[in-house]
Amino acid sequence: MPTAQRAPAALLLRRGGERLLFDCAEGTQRQLQRSTVGLPDLETIFLTHFHADHTLGLPGMLKTFALRGRDEVGVTVYGPQGLRELFARLKPFLGRLPYPLTTIELAPGERLERGEYAVEAFAVDHGVAALGYALVEHERPGRFDVAAADALGVPLGPERGILQGGEPLTLTDGRVVTPDAVLGPARPGRKVVLSGDTAPSPSVVQAAHRADLLVHEATFAGDEAVRARETLHATASEAAQVAHLAEVRLLALTHVSTRYFGSELATEARVIFPETVVPRDFDLIEVPFPERGAPELVKAGARPVSSGGDDTAGASGDRGGCD
Repeated sequence: MPTAQRAPAALLLRRGGERLLFDCAEGTQRQLQRSTVGLPDLETIFLTHFHADHTLGLPGMLKTFALRGRDEVGVTVYGPQGLRELFARLKPFLGRLPYPLTTIELAPGERLERGEYAVEAFAVDHGVAALGYALVEHERPGRFDVAAADALGVPLGPERGILQGGEPLTLTDGRVVTPDAVLGPARPGRKVVLSGDTAPSPSVVQAAHRADLLVHEATFAGDEAVRARETLHATASEAAQVAHLAEVRLLALTHVSTRYFGSELATEARVIFPETVVPRDFDLIEVPFPERGAPELVKAGARPVSSGGDDTAGASGDRGGCD
C-alpha cells in the first residue's frame, strides 16, 4: 500500500524515445508528473496481473489522456488472461474515450516483436493469472574494422554503412564484399526482466538467464518466509537465489512491504547475490550496452531539483519502492 514516502507498483522503462509502463498503481500519473519524465502520452502499458496495487492508477491515467485532448494516438494495454473482462468492468468508469484503446491478452511464451527488440511474456507463480516480462534486444552488428575495409578498397561514405547494416556491397570493379569481411563478431543487446509478483520460480530463472537487470519482488524478509509462501510472494534471499541461478548482472528488489525500510532486505539479499539494490521512488537504473559497463543505480535520478517551494521533498520513498 502507499505510504507518505513510497508509491506502490509502477515502473517506467525508457529505451531511446520509447516509454513503456509496467503496471499502473494508485498515484502513478502524479508520480510521473512529479518526476523529470513528466506524464508522456504513453502508447504501451503492460500489466503483470490485476490486483489493485498494480492497476488502480490506470483508469485515472486513461481519463487524463482524454482530458488533455488526445484523439488520434491510441493506447495498447497488454496483460494476462482476463484483461478484456477487466476493461469491460471498467467501462462505466472510463466512459467514452476519444482515442483508440486496444487490449491484448498474452499467454506465457508469447513474444511481441517491436523492431530492434522483443517483449517476451513468461509464467510466474502468484496463484492468479499473472505474467512477467522480458525486454530482449536483438543482436547488434560487430564492430566495423576500418583497416580491413581500407585494405579491401571499400570507399568512405554510404558504402560502409551498407556493410555495417549487414548487407553485401558490390564495388565498382565488380568484387563483392560481405559484411563478415569487415565486421567483428555480433554483439549482444540488452536484456531487462521484470518478474511482477511471484514466489521464487524456475520459470523466472529461465526467463532471466544472463539478463543485464532483473527486477524481482521482495515483499518480505527471511523471518516472514512462511507468510511469503502463503501469499505466493518472495523473500529477499529467495529473489537473490533466483538472480544467482539466472546469472544476472544486477538485481533490483521492489514491491517491499511497509514493515521494511529496504536496507535490511538489501543486506539479506547480498549474502547470496552481492550485486543487489533496492530502488526508492524516483531512482533510476541505467542499463548500458554490455561492453560499456555494468548496470548502475542512480539515486533520485528522476527526481526534479527542488526550487524550495514545491512538494517534491519526501517524494523519494525510503522503503525501497519501485523505480
